[in-house]
Amino acid sequence: MIVHEIDKSEQIQLVVKKKYPSKRIDRYLVSRLQDYSRSAIQKLIKKGAVKVNNIATKNSYEIKLKDVISIQLSIKSNSKIVPEDIPLDIIYEDEYLMVLNKSPDMVVHPARGHASGTLVNALTFHCNKLSSINGPLRPGIVHRLDRDTSGIILAVKDEKVHKHIALQFEKREILKEYLAVVKGEIELDSDKIDFPIGRHKRFRKKMSIRHDTGKSAVSIFEVMERFCGYTLVKIIPETGRTHQIRVHMKTIGHPIVADSEYGNTDACYLEDLIRPNTNTEISNLAKVHELWDNENTPIINRQALHAYKIKFLHPVFNKTMEFTAEIPEDMHNLITILRKINTLLN
Repeated sequence: MIVHEIDKSEQIQLVVKKKYPSKRIDRYLVSRLQDYSRSAIQKLIKKGAVKVNNIATKNSYEIKLKDVISIQLSIKSNSKIVPEDIPLDIIYEDEYLMVLNKSPDMVVHPARGHASGTLVNALTFHCNKLSSINGPLRPGIVHRLDRDTSGIILAVKDEKVHKHIALQFEKREILKEYLAVVKGEIELDSDKIDFPIGRHKRFRKKMSIRHDTGKSAVSIFEVMERFCGYTLVKIIPETGRTHQIRVHMKTIGHPIVADSEYGNTDACYLEDLIRPNTNTEISNLAKVHELWDNENTPIINRQALHAYKIKFLHPVFNKTMEFTAEIPEDMHNLITILRKINTLLN
């Protein structure tokens, strides 16, 4: 959590504009409010800060078409990080830096809507010292991942090391590889995506291709595996723009699975994986339904994007370091089921 001196508030209002099958309000709000973690939203609901049609609601409430949802948000400043005993998946650690495997639904650093439960709260509990170069709310943070993107992230303890690592990022000397499951079967085996990215003209929390005001953004992708209606790709971002991979994959017509901001869906169900194969024999489709216990439960309910590998030069040891992060269960389940569907339907 964070200790605050000033507490103000604002209200956000959302209108449900399409039907959802058994969609809980907490999960709906997580997909709509990208700056808020699931736990933060659930806390808001429990304390009565979320109303549906002017009536306080519960986390289990299932949203309906045309519901008007109002959320009272606290905006707090002059903050100080309070350490929290949150488990960390540590891949590597020395006295200068750490390499972590960030879980999905974990915000990297505190900001509006997620004052606690962040990676920074966990780091300040785990470490006696963290670099303060990026300010009091981002100790140790030299780069970031989106809340629902899992995988490798660096945390730095020493300020001199922080400057060296930051310079490597600036010079594009740090190699980062991501794995993503995208919609559609990509035709090319590999390609370079070179489109500038900037703030969306209408929706300021989103990014888009902007040839007028956008900054240079380059991503290289390579097809790792093809499925019926989907593709597993490795993506190497040569630049580090906000939401770069997600925007680039959408732009070439292959948005990342379950990307609520750029793919128009906030979860992937078994039916979504079967839909591209509706002309297949009924007997084979029946076998597909045996792959997932509950067809109403999403296989994955966040963007299927994972920071898989990082390679950098350790500034103190003068040694090239390379690490990989294990794919989390939800994305592993998605890939496994897609492989089984391929086997059954081909």
